This record gives sequence, C-alpha cells and structure tokens, in this order.
Amino acid sequence: MQTLQSSPAGAALRVSSLEPLRKQSPQLSTSGRAGSKKQKQTWMKPISASAPKASSVAKRETDPKKRVVITGMGVASVFGNNVDVFYDRLLAGESGIDLIDRFDASKFPTRFGGQIRGFSSEGYIDGKNDRRLDDYLRYCIVAGKKALENAALGREGLSKKIDMERAGVLVGSGMGGLSIFSDSVQNLIEKGYRKISPFFIPYTITNMGSALLAIDLGLMGPNYSISTACATSNYCFNAAANHIRRGEADLMLVGGAEAPMVPIGLGGFVACRALSQRNDDPKTASRPWDKDRDGFVMGEGAGVLVMESLEHAMKRDAPIIAEYLGGAVNCDAYHMTDPRADGLGVSSCIKACLEDAGVSPEEVNYINAHATSTLAGDLAEVNAIKKVFKDTSEIKMNATKSMIGHCLGAAGGLEAVAAVKAITTGWLHPTINQFNPEPSVEFDTVPNVKKQHEVNVAISNSFGFGGHNSVVAFSAFRP
Repeated sequence: MQTLQSSPAGAALRVSSLEPLRKQSPQLSTSGRAGSKKQKQTWMKPISASAPKASSVAKRETDPKKRVVITGMGVASVFGNNVDVFYDRLLAGESGIDLIDRFDASKFPTRFGGQIRGFSSEGYIDGKNDRRLDDYLRYCIVAGKKALENAALGREGLSKKIDMERAGVLVGSGMGGLSIFSDSVQNLIEKGYRKISPFFIPYTITNMGSALLAIDLGLMGPNYSISTACATSNYCFNAAANHIRRGEADLMLVGGAEAPMVPIGLGGFVACRALSQRNDDPKTASRPWDKDRDGFVMGEGAGVLVMESLEHAMKRDAPIIAEYLGGAVNCDAYHMTDPRADGLGVSSCIKACLEDAGVSPEEVNYINAHATSTLAGDLAEVNAIKKVFKDTSEIKMNATKSMIGHCLGAAGGLEAVAAVKAITTGWLHPTINQFNPEPSVEFDTVPNVKKQHEVNVAISNSFGFGGHNSVVAFSAFRP
C-alpha cells in the first residue's frame, strides 16, 4: 500500500511506505480511518478559505422533475432481508454481533463480527447462479429486487410500468468479491492457474453488482459502481440523485453491498489494528461514544433504495416513502487512514450537503452518525458536527453500527434505510452498549432504549479510507 503526501509548496508528490503507519499502532477512526492520539499536520496547508459556505437563505427544490423521492427500500442484513423486521430489531436494541462460525477464526485476535447467518435468496436468484456467486453479489441482488418490490415494481411487467432505458442501477462496494478473490489466489498458489475460477474477474470487480441487477431486470439507464471504502453508499446516493436532477434518468436503484466476512477480510483489518478484541463479550463490543470502546466490529450486508423523480413517481402512483433532499461529497486531502485533526473535511461536507438540500442547520434534528466505535474517529466526527450545529439540544444522534457492526461499503445503505424508517415511524433506534459515555459528546445519543422523535430533517454521515467524506439528507415527503 502507498500513501501520497504533498510537499509544503504543493508542487510535488512523494510516495512513502505504510510501514511508519504500522509502527504507530493506529486505531481506526470514524470512517474506519485510523486516528493516532497526536496527528501531525506540519505539511498540511490551511484550506478554510476554500471550504463551501451554506447559503444564508435555504431554498429547497420545487421542480417535480428535480425533486428526488424514495419509493422503495431493500436490505440484506444480520437481521434478515425484510426492511420492517430489520428496523424492528434495531428498535428492540438487539445485537447482531456474535462469534464467527463461517470459518475457523480461533487463531485471530478478533473472533467475532456481524456475520449473516441463514441467508436465503430463494425466489430472487436461481439455484445454479446462487451457488457460484460471491456473497456480495447475492446480497446486492436480493436487496435490489426487494427494493423494487417495495416500490410496487416487482419484476413481472416491469417494462410496462417504467421506461427501461431511463432506469439505472448504481450499487457500490468497497471491496467487491473478496471471497472469490481469496479462493482464486489460493488455488493459483496451490494448484496452478488452471484452477482459477472463470468467474474470478467478473465476480470480483465492484461494478458487477449493478451489472447483474441490470441484466436480470433489463434496466438500461446509467449503470456503474462507486468505490470509496466506507463512504461508498452515500456517494452512490449523491450521484444517482444528480442523474435524476439532470434529466438523465427517471429512476435509479441505488446503494451498497459488502461481504468481507472471510479470513482475508478479517485478517486485513486485524493487521490494521482496527478491530475490537472483546472476544469474551461480542455483543457489547461495538460501543460508539463509550469511553471503553476499543475498535470497530466488522459487519456485512446490503442496503438499497429506489430513488426517482417526484414527477415520475406521481405519474405511476408510486408509494412515496420519504424525500431525498440533497447530499455532498469531499475529501480530507490529509491522510490515508487518519481523519483531519481540525475536522474541516467533515464539517464542510455537512455544510455543502445542507446547501444542496436547501436546509438550514436549525432544521436538522436527527443525525445517523458514522460512529464506528473507534478511539479517535467517534470524537472527530462529533467535533466536526459541533462546528456546524451550534445548538445541539434539539438534535438526537444514534449509531446503527452499535448493533449490526460496520458494514463498510454497505454501511451507508443500511443506515439510510434506518434513517428513512425513523422518519416514517417516529421512533429512533437506540445506540446500545452505552455504559460509560464520553462527556464531550453533548448530544442525546438515544442510549440503550428507543425513543419517540418526530424527525424534521435527518442527515446520515459516512466516511472512508482515503479521506472520503459523504453526507446525505432526508425528510418526510410533503407535496
């Protein structure tokens, strides 16, 4: 691995090894990014002058061709494949974290995670394909088709309900087909190239989730994937909404999928010293904003939304669940894994999201935080949020990862579903494992027990390795 550092003059790039990072024994931050206690900024140029500024008068989109609504949702999760069951179990404060039994993890310093058990694709993927697909593709396809069903767009007669050439797919993944990649490399080493699966390349690349959904469904609109580590899903939502706003698509199937629960996936994050090692009590291992947190807990799954223009949704009498108000993406431009110490990347991304959404900071009263349960990351995110929201008394903030773990590229997709369900139900799920809260957080984090709350505007944060920041905003739909 390599990291790029700019010279003070910004005129040259220097490649440096990851070895110094390893020697610092980092803890991963809010994005999964690592954060040491003291972060060096000696060469970092101040960029505050170029940070986006929220407009003084927030103006929301009114053109029905450009307003983007959510009409369907689908999940593949540690709590199953049904959106309502998924959210009910979140509201109940259940932990989906347990010891890994998919492979022998006994020699790893971390032996637990948010492993999906008993996953069923029956009725969504034919048996032959189901047996050979990488799990990230299985999760993607099931979540995507369930989202379409939820949007009253079941596969039967789909071409009669929408213009297939104006319906696209944008489902990203941070790591792609990690299982088939790992198996094929092992076969190459042990048995030679003839034993590499013919599906090695197509099932490994991150765009294949979107491609297979389109091939299966016949959707011919914009189709690709975005891979920005743990920020992936929100990047996809932002890009898909822009396709709709620009008139390039009527409808987009959007989200993220990830299946890292294999030896190389677990081992890779262990090598980064990123994961909690609370093997004696896995269900309490993911504890965002708790003083005794010791790293994040790896999870897996998929979260997919159906996004379409308000005009298109109304023409087909679609079930409108919520409205996507806007989003933003940017980069810390600081470090491969550490967050910026001054929080400028995250705070400016939130401000840009609000500006795009036509929302003032005072209108936001719920935040689904990235909050991964890492030492530096949790507080870095909170400090950045405080720069945007001067009065935190009316804002409630929770952490979905406390129950399902950190699903990497799929995290934002699953958390968007949770945020939309909070809007539609009026109930916020708890942040569990709040035993010894950090006093500096100064937010109502919905500790341990669900809470009623009428959500005005919700934002959902996702950050990833490479300094990728992404924020999206949702609200109830109001004609």
